Amino acid sequence: MENIRIGLIGYGEVGKTFALGLKSQPGVAACAAWDIKFVSAEVRGAELAHATQGGIMACTSMLELCQASDLIISAVTASNTLAVAQEASRHLRPGTTFLDLNSASPSTKQQCAALIDACGGAYVEAGVMTSVPPYGIRVPMLLGGAQAAALSLQLTAWGMDAKVVSERLGVASAIKMCRSVMIKGLEAMVIES
Repeated sequence: MENIRIGLIGYGEVGKTFALGLKSQPGVAACAAWDIKFVSAEVRGAELAHATQGGIMACTSMLELCQASDLIISAVTASNTLAVAQEASRHLRPGTTFLDLNSASPSTKQQCAALIDACGGAYVEAGVMTSVPPYGIRVPMLLGGAQAAALSLQLTAWGMDAKVVSERLGVASAIKMCRSVMIKGLEAMVIES
């Protein structure tokens, strides 16, 4: 795909990493971001300055981001996953791909998919398998959903480590959650020992 406009919902650590890592990839025409911090009096200046310095268009609303994006990447806290999908679904242009990186349960991801798909978007879930900072955009991810294979081709062309695990939604999230339980459980056992 050429001239892809990428939009990031959530401009925290993960959002910033993905925005800065993807903006100069082949075929990416522009990279934009929306975060509630952009309207917060306490942090607005610093967040907007970071976006401007990085060449990222800071949007004034979810509507503006959705209208300016062909691929939307949601990188918010798990507790906001569904609310973000609900708001995005009100503004999404038909044909937009919505990649959900959030650490939410399989059932939450399925609810999000129903919202995005109902407005003509293409929902793809991602299970991010480890911390983003050491890897950047090359963090290992498992993808799920009917459009996962098509999106995987684009992501891997950008140097990302995105593997399709299932066309069924929830599988990638379930694998990620099981891995987290095992890794964090082992860490807790070692500390307790």
